[in-house]
Amino acid sequence: MSRRIPQVLTAAEQRRLLARFDPNDFYELRNLCLVRLMLNAGLRASEALGVKVQDLNWQTGKLRVRGKGKKERIVWIRMKRKKGRNNGLADGEVLRLWRDRFWQDLPVEDLLFPTRQGRSLSDRYLRKVVKEAGLKAGIATEVHPHLLRHTFATDLLRKTRNLRLTQKALGHSQITSTQIYTHIVDDELEEALKTLRD
Repeated sequence: MSRRIPQVLTAAEQRRLLARFDPNDFYELRNLCLVRLMLNAGLRASEALGVKVQDLNWQTGKLRVRGKGKKERIVWIRMKRKKGRNNGLADGEVLRLWRDRFWQDLPVEDLLFPTRQGRSLSDRYLRKVVKEAGLKAGIATEVHPHLLRHTFATDLLRKTRNLRLTQKALGHSQITSTQIYTHIVDDELEEALKTLRD
């Protein structure tokens, strides 16, 4: 049985989605951090919601992720903007902004993205946040947390052309789970070759 090729966001849609959040608002900044972790580090919704402040090395960007079946993996967050580029804050800078501006005053010991009362956010809440952000950003495709993860995986495979590396970043135990993304990249190559001499 063939698996359905996942939809992904374009680079322009990704920029519009991230621009939709107001970093000066408690809820918006917290939700922006969650969206960026799913989009730029490939975290599942449950993984992003479960991040603890000590899971991230705030100097190097090394993030310990607790995945399915209590398996752990390491991903890396860009902590600073690249020199010479004026393309907005890096993920680590946004996370620091959240930590320093709002998190430190919350009644919570370790959970990085709690409610104002220090409790865990629900998966349902995060789905609603992501869907509404997609609508407000004018994205025609229904945006959901796993779409962000699909987008990350496809972008990583496009950049590296390394299926094993993509598998490791996603925390897939089987390479067959990762191979679905090769179809997207192969389709793009086919289209590029077909139109090469147009």
